[in-house]
Amino acid sequence: MPGAGMMQIGELAERTELSLRTLRHYDEIGLLEPTGRSEGGFRLYTEGDYERLMLIRRMKPLGYSLEQMRDLLRAMDATLTESYSGAEAMQLLAEFLTDAEQRRAKLEKQLAAADEFIGLLGDRIRS
Repeated sequence: MPGAGMMQIGELAERTELSLRTLRHYDEIGLLEPTGRSEGGFRLYTEGDYERLMLIRRMKPLGYSLEQMRDLLRAMDATLTESYSGAEAMQLLAEFLTDAEQRRAKLEKQLAAADEFIGLLGDRIRS
């Protein structure tokens, strides 16, 4: 039985709509390690782990690599723990913000093109 506020991998997978395989992979590569383990060795996650995973999940549609995700998480952690210069961490976060805005703008153009294509097909079918 998980401790108070802890959830097992299945619950985390369900809440995030990610597969168990993905969560295990993220653990194996050190992207999202569980906060704890049960006596039986099952991975246990906290609400903070859930929030971290949702950040990762939100980066995926923007095309970030696993290494870029790791870099962002390190920078975010650094702003909290001051493991390296807060100014360096904030600079990296600012660079990620600019990059994410650019990636979003590109996706927005692609979505507009897809909408136009769908409209053309719809017009052809209805005529």
